[in-house]
Amino acid sequence: MTDIEMPSDSSAAEIEAEELPRRDALMAKTNKGRSRNGNKTNHSEVHKVYEMQARICKALAHPMRMHIMDLLGKRSHTISDLQRELQIPLPNVSIQVAILRAAGIVETRKEGKNVYCSLAVPEIKQACHLVHCVLRSQIRNAQKLPI
Repeated sequence: MTDIEMPSDSSAAEIEAEELPRRDALMAKTNKGRSRNGNKTNHSEVHKVYEMQARICKALAHPMRMHIMDLLGKRSHTISDLQRELQIPLPNVSIQVAILRAAGIVETRKEGKNVYCSLAVPEIKQACHLVHCVLRSQIRNAQKLPI
């Protein structure tokens, strides 16, 4: 029983909802500066990683950019190659590549008149593949993602 006086018609969920803030505060005090495994954590570093993760996820949040990532996961491409493959105007390809480049996912290099694009971080290919597998699994299981 808690020290809180609760009306007799309160549900367990209401009691739980009132106790959660106190429980969280107690846990934060007890585990201050520690991760779940007991190691010390640097909260600003953790926050920075989440910020970077959000930036990458935002950059990937477009079907055309996901298609570009899929193509670059196989090999480097010129901007012109990407334009032919995607069948969209060249300026649109440049804009999409610039967004991926700004997020640190794609790097470009110029050779003569050609601009070559490649993955800056090869591990991003695995991350994209994992998301792709999850989505295919959901389709197979006739589950839909809430939008």
